[in-house]
Amino acid sequence: MGIRIIKQGLLDTVQDHGRYGHQHWGINPGGAMDAVAMRVANMLAGNEWNEPVIEMHFPAAELLFEEPALVAVAGADFNAAFNGMACDTNKLLLVRKNDRLHFTAHRKGSRAYLSVKGGIVADEWLNSCSTHLKVQAGGFAGRALHKNDTIRYKYAFKQAEKYTAQPAWRADVQHLYNGRAIRFIPGAEYHLLDEASKEYLHNEPFLLGRKSDRMGYRLEGVSLGYSNHQQIISTAVTRGTIQLLPDGQLMVLMADHQTTGGYPRIGHVIGADISSLSQTVPGSEIRFSKTDLATAEKLFIRQQTDLRLLQNACTLRLTDWLQQ
Repeated sequence: MGIRIIKQGLLDTVQDHGRYGHQHWGINPGGAMDAVAMRVANMLAGNEWNEPVIEMHFPAAELLFEEPALVAVAGADFNAAFNGMACDTNKLLLVRKNDRLHFTAHRKGSRAYLSVKGGIVADEWLNSCSTHLKVQAGGFAGRALHKNDTIRYKYAFKQAEKYTAQPAWRADVQHLYNGRAIRFIPGAEYHLLDEASKEYLHNEPFLLGRKSDRMGYRLEGVSLGYSNHQQIISTAVTRGTIQLLPDGQLMVLMADHQTTGGYPRIGHVIGADISSLSQTVPGSEIRFSKTDLATAEKLFIRQQTDLRLLQNACTLRLTDWLQQ
């Protein structure tokens, strides 16, 4: 018993933070596209930060809860509806047997995350429960969730009947995201861009292409040029690497990126802005702002500090509610 998929979503998978330490074998980390939203969902549910969650794209699945549970939805706003009534994202929700959760409209963001208090049962591969679609390992049988799949809870919420009211608090997450230009650090081949291309990169918008996916975001804009053509030896890349493709367009590598690449690495999106970038909707504008390593470190530390503070607040709220 657990969560049964009664209507299949576009690409709903089980994800955690990802599998690290295997890139020298050609195995990418994968994991949740928006690690901040994944952590917020787990915080609200009282879980460890890296507990597996369900990552959903719009149109998302319709879910039937076959047993009571405490669940949380964080990240994108897909106009969640609980038993036909609208409910907020970034909020804890008490569900009872045969309750239904579905998502009726796309409002904001690209990915939403569902956590269950106590966690869900998932397949582990190389110390991670993230779904690796190409290898078909991890998560739920190494694939996206289909109609009639059942995601089992690790623990039953046996005391659900004693609670008559829904939890009333909601997490404020706006300060965890960057609503302005995506900040990047110049990469090893940044100097190869000609001056006009650098000026465009710093000041003009790009469009997020419709063919963007978990592997990479294809950007559309003016074709950028080299000041000096060089052959690039294939070398390591990571999430957030901004590559200059042969046609002069940009590709930003995301969660399911390859482990090496031979295109010029003109920049790297800073860690604090990866989650903001991951929630960008195809067809939207993306602007870039150059920064330095010291600033990137400060911004990342600030974001992690804010997440810890939110964790403490969620823990206190949940403890108080469970003791009522």
